[in-house]
Amino acid sequence: MPAPDDALRRSGRAARPDGSVVAVGEDVPPVAFGGREVVLVAGPCAVESREQVERTARAVVAAGAALLRGGAFKGRTSPYAFPGLGAEGLDVLRDVGRALGVPVCSEVLDAEHVAAFRGKVDLLQVGARNMQNVSLLRACGRSGLPVLLKRGLAATVEEWLLAAEYVMSEGNERVILCERGIRTFEPSTRATLDLAGVVVARQRTHLPVIVDPSHAAGRRALVPALGRAALAAGADGLIVEVHPDPDRALSDGPQALTPEDFEGLVADCRAIGQALGRPVLARA
Repeated sequence: MPAPDDALRRSGRAARPDGSVVAVGEDVPPVAFGGREVVLVAGPCAVESREQVERTARAVVAAGAALLRGGAFKGRTSPYAFPGLGAEGLDVLRDVGRALGVPVCSEVLDAEHVAAFRGKVDLLQVGARNMQNVSLLRACGRSGLPVLLKRGLAATVEEWLLAAEYVMSEGNERVILCERGIRTFEPSTRATLDLAGVVVARQRTHLPVIVDPSHAAGRRALVPALGRAALAAGADGLIVEVHPDPDRALSDGPQALTPEDFEGLVADCRAIGQALGRPVLARA
């Protein structure tokens, strides 16, 4: 049975019928999610080195990204896959983001790690595998940092919104939802991007909703089309993986755009934004 909307005490649309704007950025000019402008977030799946992050960050910010993403701690399907640089990766993200004047986002895997992210990142990401990790959700809620909450691989929209309630029940109203595809019987893509779920979520919650076309697609050739479709469906932004040399990436290379690919996607997003009256956020 779907959760009744009265169970969505904090995240439900009735709490704020006009929607919420979530500001992200502490030591840099903040970026607003959920306003008239759509926000583009981009960067590498995993922080591999300072040079890799610097190259990627310069390219995506120059192209139009307003926020830098990167995985310092990676929750991989295989325990033998590259796990990220850990705390060193957080330092790299902080330094590069501050140098370019943009906020940074990284995934936190464990409630015990949340405190270490304070002062290093501007946006805590809770990944799909952890969407129902209650202790992590509560810790993120107590952190004081805004939270990007990805939808679980097999989660309903109701379960996704109730996960947001866990964060918000700790007093943290700054939650951004992220649709990244759900697991279905269809094998031609890594996941099935549920754009209907994006529309439903935007009707039921006042929280901003963005889309991750990279994880849904699993193949870079599909990412631009899914990104365009997401904005046309009303998403408040995109989070996209970009790598300067995807074929040599240590994590999720097949779905990472090149900087040139990302430039093309930004141009498409600007055209769609102009048609919809929702321009892409431009950094000053």
